[in-house]
Amino acid sequence: MGKVGLISLLIAALAAFVGERIVNFRKITLASRELVQNHLPNCITLKNMEYGSEDITILADGRAFVSTGLKYHLLPSSDIPGKIFSIDLKDPRIKPVELRMPRNFDLESFNPHGISVYTDPSDDTIYLFVVNHPQHKSQVELFKFEEEDHSLVHLKTIKHELLHSVNDIVAVGVDSFYATNDHYFSSEILKCVVEPLLAQPWTNVVFYSPEKVKVVSEGYYVANGINISPDKRHIYVVDMFDHNVHVLERKEDNSLLSVKSVALGSLCDNVEVDPETGDLWLGCHPNGWKMYMFDPKDPPGSEVIHIQNIHSEKPVVSQVYADDGHVIMGSSVAATYGGKVLIGTVFHKALCCDLK
Repeated sequence: MGKVGLISLLIAALAAFVGERIVNFRKITLASRELVQNHLPNCITLKNMEYGSEDITILADGRAFVSTGLKYHLLPSSDIPGKIFSIDLKDPRIKPVELRMPRNFDLESFNPHGISVYTDPSDDTIYLFVVNHPQHKSQVELFKFEEEDHSLVHLKTIKHELLHSVNDIVAVGVDSFYATNDHYFSSEILKCVVEPLLAQPWTNVVFYSPEKVKVVSEGYYVANGINISPDKRHIYVVDMFDHNVHVLERKEDNSLLSVKSVALGSLCDNVEVDPETGDLWLGCHPNGWKMYMFDPKDPPGSEVIHIQNIHSEKPVVSQVYADDGHVIMGSSVAATYGGKVLIGTVFHKALCCDLK
């Protein structure tokens, strides 16, 4: 075989490989899924959330924290820096209030992603952990919440080589947490092109404390949302591309032991936990292909999934909300309080709906 023939053969083999990988990627992202509308009653659009509400977490007293303005891997975004809002869900006005940021913090590059709240049991101080991507890097910002003047005090920035592509975080102490890395590579082109095509289980979960940083769970296609059970004994990790949520048992040394996984049938993002019932609530992407190939004429839809009795032999998985993208695009989180659910998105608006 001549040189030209060999080159032609290699090009044909590469084209066949890329074609097969694209077909596989479409399968993973549920590209052929058609969504049936399943709306909730009395939904209102929250003000000041026009540039996304990627993560939402709610305290037991009804105070919600929301991260907005995420700029992430080829998805639509604005040039406006990220912000953190709070919402008092006991107030019938459901009014988001922007939290005042400290002057010594770089607001221009603030690019918030996942968030978590830890309340210190010794003095009720509220600490807010925020995944931040300045210049598309990964770090964690630790703030103290000042309720009287609706402000955040920046305590420190946490960086570590193991926290190289952080998506979400769950705090377990005043300066310790579990975090998911949603990519294996740090390079943007490798993240956006190579990893989706290869679709390998290369991502992981990291435990961080000032004394010890270590990988505690791995083998996820896209480790995404993470949260903790009300009794603090289990960690929940969403694998977006594997369409499931993993249940892991915490050990005394903060390592994690896999217990089981629960199928979701959707590309789920963040996971929130009801502090009273232990139920899981997930914001999901019913057709992830539409997220990657964004077309406003054929927008990506939204889906909210509810899991009851997750530790039983037969967890109950149900769809609570579904929209084809004409009301709300790209849902990433769902959090409940007082008979209502807040639905946040990666780059679109946020809703507050009554539960049936």
